[in-house]
Amino acid sequence: MVVQTPADKSCLSRLCSDASRDPPRKKQYTSRRPPYPIPMRILGIDPGLRTTGFGVIEKQGNKLAYIASGTIKSDGNANLPERLKTLYDGISEVSRTYAPDCAAIEKVFVNVNPQSTLLLGQARGAAICGLVGYGLPVFEYTALQLKVAVVGYGRANKAQVQEMVTRLLMLPGQPGSDAADALGVAICHANGGDTLGTLAGLAPDLVRKGMRVRRGRLVG
Repeated sequence: MVVQTPADKSCLSRLCSDASRDPPRKKQYTSRRPPYPIPMRILGIDPGLRTTGFGVIEKQGNKLAYIASGTIKSDGNANLPERLKTLYDGISEVSRTYAPDCAAIEKVFVNVNPQSTLLLGQARGAAICGLVGYGLPVFEYTALQLKVAVVGYGRANKAQVQEMVTRLLMLPGQPGSDAADALGVAICHANGGDTLGTLAGLAPDLVRKGMRVRRGRLVG
């Protein structure tokens, strides 16, 4: 049998009194999910030994925003190593300037001229080294994937890609063909190579511009 002393009874009464005054607090759980989608900045690259195009866009939710675009040109009179270094340095500078989260680059296709294919592959390698040197994850897409994602047609020409890039990003004017291809591969990555995903995300803005989709293509 347990016998309580007066001191024990006094302590017990104080504990009961404290418990009645301070009820246990409920745990508050907060969501770690951000209240809005985190923006992702994408650097697109259209590789070429003479001219390499670059395009930077930002994706936040279903919205695509244009950041910058341009070209990196090598001196045609310089030797090959110097030209490759020019491309490497240019890609590195663009990466530092615009601080993208990832990069997308167009894959090399086999040309009729083996020498041209080899030179293009070397230029592409220099560009990839510049991207990886900055610490970027690099994703690769074929020209067919780019055209299907941006235009909705795998045999689209450069003019059609330029037109669609201009419309999708609501640009005031058309970018050059190299910059447009670079922006196109960035758009392709932003939407996982999905044409319908690209158009669906931009549908409200396109409708306000008086545009619509017909047979997988955007028409005005």
